[in-house]
Amino acid sequence: MASSVRENGSPSPSSQTSPDHQFPQEPKDLAREAAQRLAELTGVEEHRTALVLGSGWSHATERLGRTIAEFPATLLPGFTPPALSGHSGLIRSLLIGDGGHHALVLGSRTHLYEGRGVRAVAHGVRTAAAAGCRTLILTNGCGSLVPAWAPGTPVMIKDHINLTGTTPLEGATFIDMTEVYSPRLRELCRTAAPDLPEGVYVQFHGPQYETPAEVRMAGILGGHLVGMSTAIEAIAAREAGMEILGLSLVTNPAAGMGTEPLEHGEVVAEGQRAADRLGDLLSAVVRLL
Repeated sequence: MASSVRENGSPSPSSQTSPDHQFPQEPKDLAREAAQRLAELTGVEEHRTALVLGSGWSHATERLGRTIAEFPATLLPGFTPPALSGHSGLIRSLLIGDGGHHALVLGSRTHLYEGRGVRAVAHGVRTAAAAGCRTLILTNGCGSLVPAWAPGTPVMIKDHINLTGTTPLEGATFIDMTEVYSPRLRELCRTAAPDLPEGVYVQFHGPQYETPAEVRMAGILGGHLVGMSTAIEAIAAREAGMEILGLSLVTNPAAGMGTEPLEHGEVVAEGQRAADRLGDLLSAVVRLL
């Protein structure tokens, strides 16, 4: 996150205590270091596809391909243990198909609400780009504003709204955000799952769940799904030139849309119940890439 600057050009006081000061190395330099270590640990010179697994998705990877290597993400520079149950904390290198390409599965994701700064949030995606990945599949568990999308429903992301108030871009870095989520990859996804619905994902800062009023606001803005990840990672991936596919798993009705209180345990449980269906979907999509 770039230091905030006052009109007179001096850094503001808040910039002196930014969480990104805990991540002092240039983000892309650290990503290259992590990618180099990844190649050493996996024996794979270049990965082509990366998957970031969100809440509820960690059980869906078994059908993707043959595991070449698996290890804790903390063995790579810049990675920390996951702060959230439902995230495996493991890095996997997979071989897709017989003689196919290599895929990188990131089971460790840093959320903005952890207080480690936006550089840490984007680090996994930037490491994947430095490792050669040209395609990125971002997954998450989310709340739904659409009554027809019951818990357990996978939804393709067609666009997002970033309500976190921050960005992984630093300085005068201007990138086009017109088609963040690749139309080509969404068409491939429809080939694998013709009935898959699609919607707009709204990222909030968290860690508190959204209030009913905030959910109504998201709906007025055009949102269909709400959560605490994905948009910042997608921006970083867009800057890196990656082609992005976003997939959400509806784990609960958004606040005010249902009658039960929201809790993270139900998010994880819903992912476990939907693991077979999610695994089939991911496997079919990855093999088309």
